[in-house]
Amino acid sequence: MASPSFWDSPEKAQEVVQQLKNLRSVVEPLRSAIQSCEDLSELASMISEEPSIADEVEPEVVKLEDSIEQLELKALLNGPMDECGAILAVHAREGGLDANDWAEMMLGMYIAWAQKHGYAAELVDRSDNEGAGITQATVIIRGPSAYGYLKGEEGIHRLVRISPYNAEGKRQTSFAAVDVSPEVSDSVEIEINEKDVREDVFRASGAGGQHVNKTSSAIRLTHIPTGIVAQCQSDRSQHKNRAQAWKMLRARLARIEEEKREAELATKYQNKTVTGFGSQIRNYFLHPDQRVKDSRTGFQVGNFHVVLAGELQGFLEAFLKYRMMNEAGQS
Repeated sequence: MASPSFWDSPEKAQEVVQQLKNLRSVVEPLRSAIQSCEDLSELASMISEEPSIADEVEPEVVKLEDSIEQLELKALLNGPMDECGAILAVHAREGGLDANDWAEMMLGMYIAWAQKHGYAAELVDRSDNEGAGITQATVIIRGPSAYGYLKGEEGIHRLVRISPYNAEGKRQTSFAAVDVSPEVSDSVEIEINEKDVREDVFRASGAGGQHVNKTSSAIRLTHIPTGIVAQCQSDRSQHKNRAQAWKMLRARLARIEEEKREAELATKYQNKTVTGFGSQIRNYFLHPDQRVKDSRTGFQVGNFHVVLAGELQGFLEAFLKYRMMNEAGQS
């Protein structure tokens, strides 16, 4: 990074910067834990001479245990692509306007989580619904092990509440689907036959200025063999949108390959409730009581609004532990 030519290729330079952040996120806490352990040992050795020091030991032990637990959790992020950024897409499903509104709420939840943890969140695609909310949106979240943390969010998320769009004030159940793929670098080989990809150019919609409805800058790529669709409309430049759409398509195909590897190693997807697009993984309740509960791990929080404000870490860490136990049981 100290090389004068380091930033000659900004994209490659950003990859190196991200790699450094990933390494520091493990190495620095590890060094801190080792130092704390040494300090605690010295403190304990002084108790016989100064008994009053014993009162200082217990809180330091608790602090060290917390640090070690966080390191153990990070050790679970050991997948081949866990260190990558995450391309996260939210889609409205059953539930009419409530589902569109719910999808938009979820998009905000993931962006808030990213901001709380110092991650960058780039909105690359968004399709607004005329009545309310969105039909779908895609955000790229970059930070240490972003994909490793977020890949467990893939699946169906269910909301139960009194509908603000129902004049009779009835309870409404609505659904949103989340799809998560790793943001793979260009150095990772993903075989795609260009003849298998159909490209559609269309006018962008939604927020973005007067140009959005006047120029055909948005790009949609369809991978015919798999049916996977990747689209981008975040930039004025058709060329940049095309490059981003190709990156998203490569990411989705990389995710498929990763699933195949995981299935071969640990038959991970024998139980369809564990992960997978189309599985209901979490329930969010605003009526009759307020709570959010993960259907896989049993982890729950009794404050809906705190979770929607980005307090997702408990759910993410609970799933990491659950996945580890699940894989250990199958091995």
